[in-house]
Amino acid sequence: MSIPTPHSAALRGCFVTGTDTEVGKTRISAALVHALAASGWRSAGFKPVAAGTELIDGVAVNDDVRALRAASPLALTDAQVGPCQLSRACAPHIAAAQEGRAIDRTELLHAAHHLAAHADVLVVEGVGGWLVPLGPNWDSADLAADLALPVVLMVGLRLGCINHARLSAQAVRASGLRLAGWVANCTSPAPMPWESDNLATLREWLLRQHDAPCLGVVPWLADPSPAAIAAHLDTRPLHRLIGPPPAQSDPAPLAA
Repeated sequence: MSIPTPHSAALRGCFVTGTDTEVGKTRISAALVHALAASGWRSAGFKPVAAGTELIDGVAVNDDVRALRAASPLALTDAQVGPCQLSRACAPHIAAAQEGRAIDRTELLHAAHHLAAHADVLVVEGVGGWLVPLGPNWDSADLAADLALPVVLMVGLRLGCINHARLSAQAVRASGLRLAGWVANCTSPAPMPWESDNLATLREWLLRQHDAPCLGVVPWLADPSPAAIAAHLDTRPLHRLIGPPPAQSDPAPLAA
């Protein structure tokens, strides 16, 4: 169940989730930010909950947050892209408990709307898969429902991906959200056995059952930059859901 929000304007963009952890959500999310910016949007990446930081020059840095920040055409801070950053690289509710803190659901929603007030669209990267706990009584699916954005499913091409993708798609629909499409990502330089057959099955089932088109098949890349990955994506289905880019103006400055 989504929580009440005082914000009147609906968010625009997409919520990126995965069939599992380590399937390429951050790289694809950064590529979507890049692709939407190239299409005329003032796009911003948003990582509401990020687990795992390292100290660089005395500053706690999360790689996912930095990657999304670097992909955006807006001048953002780490805190604006990643409002809840946890030090330990583990399940976020466990990481939060280890730090003696709670992940505040309302604060995450406020942070999303604050960023959206200065960007045309948000590409929101979830944490792990669809049902990762974020607290005793809520999880990442609840966060996605709060944001009410169409969902892009990241499918890591490896054994079990068909089952994982179908289960994830069903869970997205059970949450009352639109599955806008899915992206297949090669997670290893070695090709998946029977890769074309697996892709054909995914295309057939996800389109027939969820009207979810394939937004791209991303090969293993030596240079996985947002621009290089974006070249393998088709964002037109997202454009149809989001609408045309607004008339361009200089990006509004973000408050610190």
